[in-house]
Amino acid sequence: MAALWGRYIGLLQKYPLATMSGTTSIIMSGGDCVSQLVIEKRSLQNYDLVRSGRFAVAGLCVFGPIMRGWYLALDKLYKGTKMAGIKMMVTDQVIMAPTFLGLFITVMAGMRGENLESIKGKLKRDYGTVLLNNYKVWPFTQFINFNFVPLQHRVLFVNFVALGWNTYLAWKTEKK
Repeated sequence: MAALWGRYIGLLQKYPLATMSGTTSIIMSGGDCVSQLVIEKRSLQNYDLVRSGRFAVAGLCVFGPIMRGWYLALDKLYKGTKMAGIKMMVTDQVIMAPTFLGLFITVMAGMRGENLESIKGKLKRDYGTVLLNNYKVWPFTQFINFNFVPLQHRVLFVNFVALGWNTYLAWKTEKK
């Protein structure tokens, strides 16, 4: 395990964006995998590999890069200020959480090939519930993240919590 961690740290230092995006991709597709197999109780024969692939691509190309940029921006904005961690958490939950969740629902529906009317319907149906549930999980998580986790490990820390969160999002947003 120590060797794996050392390899991760090396990759993170040499290729921070690719490493953070890659881990986000793995965690997002892992959350979908758990959703399909555990929550939805699909058999391996009924497993939707394309669906998990969408989650992987979205994590790699959209959400991983966004989160890295967001954490860098928050750190730059509040570094050295009093109560920086609290300010980062509040800013994250007031600005990023609502934006991210709307983007998530939209991107995932778009990747499924849904039309604009269908996407609007999903936003109307799911957005409020997902945002409310976000506020049950993420403020405390982000408080820990911004106050105790070094900047270069914040995406990884969030990704561990996000495994459960992504399981929920996959279950909630992939329902017909």
